[in-house]
Amino acid sequence: MKNIILAFSVLSLIVGNVFSQSLILRYSHLGEMLVPQFSSAPFPHPERANGRLYNKQIFSAQGHYSDSSVAIFIPKGFKPTAKINIVVYFHGWNNNIDSACAQFKLIEQFSESNKNALFVFPEGPKNSPDSFGGRLEEKDGLKNLVTDVIKFLKQQQKIKTEKVGNIILAGHSGAYRIISFCLMRGGLTKNISDVILFDALYGETEKYSYWIDHYKGRFINIYTDSGGTKNESESLMSDLDGWKIPYLSKEEKDVLDHDLVKNRTIFIHSELSHNEVIGVKNQFCTFLSTSKIETKKR
Repeated sequence: MKNIILAFSVLSLIVGNVFSQSLILRYSHLGEMLVPQFSSAPFPHPERANGRLYNKQIFSAQGHYSDSSVAIFIPKGFKPTAKINIVVYFHGWNNNIDSACAQFKLIEQFSESNKNALFVFPEGPKNSPDSFGGRLEEKDGLKNLVTDVIKFLKQQQKIKTEKVGNIILAGHSGAYRIISFCLMRGGLTKNISDVILFDALYGETEKYSYWIDHYKGRFINIYTDSGGTKNESESLMSDLDGWKIPYLSKEEKDVLDHDLVKNRTIFIHSELSHNEVIGVKNQFCTFLSTSKIETKKR
């Protein structure tokens, strides 16, 4: 049994290294990708120490909740400033860092946005139908992760400061849960300048409502008819009406860059499918481009 466990551990290590290397090499023409592992990453976590049973299928801890990888992408032309701006992205169900980056062209869109920021992508429940955010649901979870990222980059001589500037939180589908906990107890709420939900408002809506009401950051919620978020999105808009909190609601085809710049709370109804709202129309790039994070100087 010990030999079997050892062999499995070695195989997992090899697979992990292959994954990291492919991710590193794939985007070298756009910048530098680093994939360290941090104890502050969402997993492993005690609540998934025995894996998870979902729809009569077991998702093991080893296969789905043991990867502490955090992808850090430094785009070409990035200039370290007095405070480091960060875009943090979270994947949804049955996905991982590698597959999400490839499927939704996240690095390409981030690079095209031309923002002077770092892209940080912690591994979530890997290839699992699960929204649990692990350590990022705990008090100061986001702060701990960002601190590790900044310290690592400083040690690698990529940056000179440990001060954090603006943080954009973005995610697709099941990422709604981890983002909501980052907002409410992550420890860096005052730094969060934008929240971007890609067909992801399934719940934890009270946390988003509180943030909208008590902070000044921009909130973008793009939703579809078939993705399961339409009712919750419309319910939140109804609540905002009752609280007399202004917002913009538009069809995706009618949204202009001006709308994204001038409005703070934005609901976008899309006719696209659940997986098309991130990149089919370069949406991630557009939302980043219209954020207040400074643009790189060419």
